[in-house]
Amino acid sequence: MGRYQRIGITVKSAFDRKDEAVARVVQILKKEKCSLFVDAQRLKELGCTRGCAPIDGKQKLDLLVVIGGDGTVLRAIRELKNFSTPILSVNRGTVGFLAEIELKEAAAVLPELLRGQGIVDERSLLRVEAVRRRKTIFTGLALNEAVIAQGTIARLIDLKTTINGEDLTTYRADGLIIATPTGSTAYSLAAGGPIVHPAFGPAMILTPVNPYSFSQKPIVLRGDSNVAVTVHMKVRKFTDIEVSLTLDGQVYMPLEEGDLIRITIADKTMKFLRRRHDTFLSTLRKKLKWGER
Repeated sequence: MGRYQRIGITVKSAFDRKDEAVARVVQILKKEKCSLFVDAQRLKELGCTRGCAPIDGKQKLDLLVVIGGDGTVLRAIRELKNFSTPILSVNRGTVGFLAEIELKEAAAVLPELLRGQGIVDERSLLRVEAVRRRKTIFTGLALNEAVIAQGTIARLIDLKTTINGEDLTTYRADGLIIATPTGSTAYSLAAGGPIVHPAFGPAMILTPVNPYSFSQKPIVLRGDSNVAVTVHMKVRKFTDIEVSLTLDGQVYMPLEEGDLIRITIADKTMKFLRRRHDTFLSTLRKKLKWGER
């Protein structure tokens, strides 16, 4: 009998040979005598999951297996009711920085992890709050990043940024990314931000998107920092600029002139089941194709 017995399964909504991928994982889990609970919305049509109880948010799951790419993991986290449940990601996407195992190695690695031969890796989350005219209008969590950005071509916005109440700068840019170490390999990296090893611990990486000033560079802040960003979009002649707040590329909210966004490290953490040896550097080499000529 394994350490992880009550297993939830969710999957990317659509991809090639989805039924085959799910069936391979289900077969392994059943062989390990696990009790299976499935994402009924995305798995109800598959024969291999017939007879499995649906995930209703009330069960105490030992583990949530996510079959897909990083986007599927982020969606699963957004829907997660209990943050004490660790996630194991089986990659069926492309880049897959959050994935621990590839589908082709599931038969060899998954049983070992279920039997307790892995470790639980805790990752920090951002707590993001939007305030409009002194009233909180939105609160959310992000594993990768919060992005404040304009959606109009070639129209800069001003983002007045303070750290722990002290002025940092006013970014004149297309936007600003506030990322965790986990998110340092996502949008922040594409915008020129640094890669930060997840074992670095709680931290926030501020990366401006196409800043007007060459002196405004990415900065890494301590995890106990309080970041506040005030949005200014009508200080110049254009008044039709659209600005939004986006969490992990999935939660979207339009912003108005003067809105205040507050970002801190959340008191909750996200847990991932991983192999005992550190796979982050090998993931960088593989996914970013480092060392290839």
